[in-house]
Amino acid sequence: MKSSNGQASRPSFESIWRMNEPINLDQKLGLFSDHWSPKIIAELNDQHVKLAKLKGEFVWHSHANEDEMFLVISGCLKIEFRDRVETLNPGELIVIPKGVEHRPVAQEEVSVMLFEPKTTLNTGDAQTSNLTRNDLDKL
Repeated sequence: MKSSNGQASRPSFESIWRMNEPINLDQKLGLFSDHWSPKIIAELNDQHVKLAKLKGEFVWHSHANEDEMFLVISGCLKIEFRDRVETLNPGELIVIPKGVEHRPVAQEEVSVMLFEPKTTLNTGDAQTSNLTRNDLDKL
């Protein structure tokens, strides 16, 4: 890449953020304790890789334009759909197709990894929820 003066320029730190170094999930999870507040740990292909701790019931919502993926790291997560409930244990994941209404529920604390487009709002179409997070922290 060349700058406007013809010199080779280095990509900004933001553009190579976390791409060339390992990320320790346990270490990152140890940096926060709040529930339902995803933290960005990496970016790739216009996607955010997020970690979150969940406890209790989230709001019923859907995402009109994005699929949503939950990978359970620890704990037991239930995903309620209007017609069924799916239970996820550590090492299991689920992809929720865009437009499908769902509600995550965690009786005890659960740690999850999420892969979502950068534009994904955590509460989807339930934007008036007190759980909506517009600006996510980067760890």
